[in-house]
Amino acid sequence: MKRIAFLLVDGFALLSTASALEPLRAANLFSPTLRYEVTLLSSSGETVKSSVGGAFETRSFRDLFPRFDIVFVVAGGDPARVNDPALFAWLRQADRSGVALGGISGGAVILAKAGLLANRRFTVHWHHYNDFDKLPGDWLLERRLFVIDRDRYTCAGGSAPLDMMHAIIARDHGTAFAQRISDWFIQTEVRGADAPQRSSITGRYGVIPIPVEAALELMESHIADPLGQDQIATLSGLSTRQLQRQFREATGRSIMEEYRRIRLETGKELISSTRIPLTEIAQMTGFSSQAHFSDAYRKLYGTAPSSLRKKEGPA
Repeated sequence: MKRIAFLLVDGFALLSTASALEPLRAANLFSPTLRYEVTLLSSSGETVKSSVGGAFETRSFRDLFPRFDIVFVVAGGDPARVNDPALFAWLRQADRSGVALGGISGGAVILAKAGLLANRRFTVHWHHYNDFDKLPGDWLLERRLFVIDRDRYTCAGGSAPLDMMHAIIARDHGTAFAQRISDWFIQTEVRGADAPQRSSITGRYGVIPIPVEAALELMESHIADPLGQDQIATLSGLSTRQLQRQFREATGRSIMEEYRRIRLETGKELISSTRIPLTEIAQMTGFSSQAHFSDAYRKLYGTAPSSLRKKEGPA
């Protein structure tokens, strides 16, 4: 069982909150045992109202040590104006205790103000893009539906939490179980992390078997913390041999060859658009060391990653 907390900040949107909570409720409903324990938190610990008046009973984060697997900050309105030292300190304590942190809608703004998004890829609702122009720091903001970077889970709000929760549940319990939940909510098309900035997986790869598409979705949502080949196959509902055969027929590459290419593409983008040291980019794309990253990069692109930065990247 995983313990997930949602910290509701004044102005939070009901749709964003429900889109995150309902898939977890369904996961528990469809399982013989409790899969997710959900706790709702706020600053006051009282009943809090959403942007349209829907009320939630909460507990005060001030009264609890952050013993959770993930804490999501759910914020709408004007999160850039939030300046609560106690909240920031509690979130930093959660981080030090090994708790993964997430931001829903404007939640990433609060995580950034607490100093918890340095060298992490993330996203935020488009309404809050400009907030990061005003915050000091070099931000790895990506205009995507959701981004999972190691221990940071961020999404754009609205209906996007449905897609992020699908990715989380698929990782935890397999794509078939996650699809059952999506079907329950009549979510006939689960969008990948890169939507809508990139075309769909089918648009990029053509018509491919469902297990191969599921495997690619898992790869694209787990860049910094790569899954193993057997784990990908199990979560996709096939044996490793079956998935490997379908994967080669569909893409012309093995499972791990394509996974490595996807991670290196992310690294290439980071090299050309940021000043982040190559050592950290290696970590952000799931490589054990800079040397390992550089070797893989050179094999795929025929040149050292440092040469791209000299040509295209910031000085």
